[in-house]
Amino acid sequence: MSDWTIFKIIAWSESYFQENFIDNPRLTAEILLSFSLDMKRIELYLQHDRPLNKDELASYKQLIKRRINREPVAYITGSKGFWNSEFLTPSNVLIPRPDTETLVENALTYLKSTGNSVLPKKILELGSGSGAIIISLADLYPQHLYFANDLSREAIKVAKSNSQQILGNMKIHLFQTSWFDSIKKSPLFDIIISNPPYIPTLQIEALEEEIKDYEPKMALDGGKDGLECLNVIIINASDYLVPGGALLLEIGYDQKKDVNDIALTCPELEPAQFEKDLAGHFRVAIIKKRLSTSK
Repeated sequence: MSDWTIFKIIAWSESYFQENFIDNPRLTAEILLSFSLDMKRIELYLQHDRPLNKDELASYKQLIKRRINREPVAYITGSKGFWNSEFLTPSNVLIPRPDTETLVENALTYLKSTGNSVLPKKILELGSGSGAIIISLADLYPQHLYFANDLSREAIKVAKSNSQQILGNMKIHLFQTSWFDSIKKSPLFDIIISNPPYIPTLQIEALEEEIKDYEPKMALDGGKDGLECLNVIIINASDYLVPGGALLLEIGYDQKKDVNDIALTCPELEPAQFEKDLAGHFRVAIIKKRLSTSK
């Protein structure tokens, strides 16, 4: 019988991860071991003295190797918690991040501020990835109509799977396209929301290995200055927003001035408002379409 009990293997893993500069070593050990053993994390402690058999140790060892090679935990386990749900996260979609919950929070605040309209609102997400943003909104406000697109066919498949798993029969209209391509140019949407690529191309190689070596480049690369996608979205948004509607964007921590400058070039849009994330960085831009463009 193995001397490696659940408690001992967690303690050893925590130390090993610390030595290799892995973030959150204890939590990482718990998540990977519970995934490997198909147990909830609380069960690890309820069964702390249970020994692992040879096959269980071998399986867990492979997960440790993958993490030491800087593969993100969410790609190893295939899922990531975001807002109120657990989302499938295969390696072809960006991993949902806590910073992006600030975007969801501000969208919810905006929805509440617009009152209880008899007609459902139309909400469009550009670049859905795993669907974490649009699905989180739909889960809380199922009375509205939701649309989302992504350039990646694989991402659309993942978003559909997450939608079915979390929302059941509630339908989100998902379609493959780039930004506003193939969407009728008409003021249809009350909210347009997006977490587009906003990292300057040359800065990607300086990111953590977990990001630059594993996450899809097309979901990160915002072009030479990081503003290419943001620019396309902002300058076209007024053609698709209803008067008084809002564009909500996740942006880089240092892009506040640039984003507002782009908004100011669009006469149908109001100056951008900005909200901070939990780290105190300006992370969300809220740009409303004017009710009227008349002077």
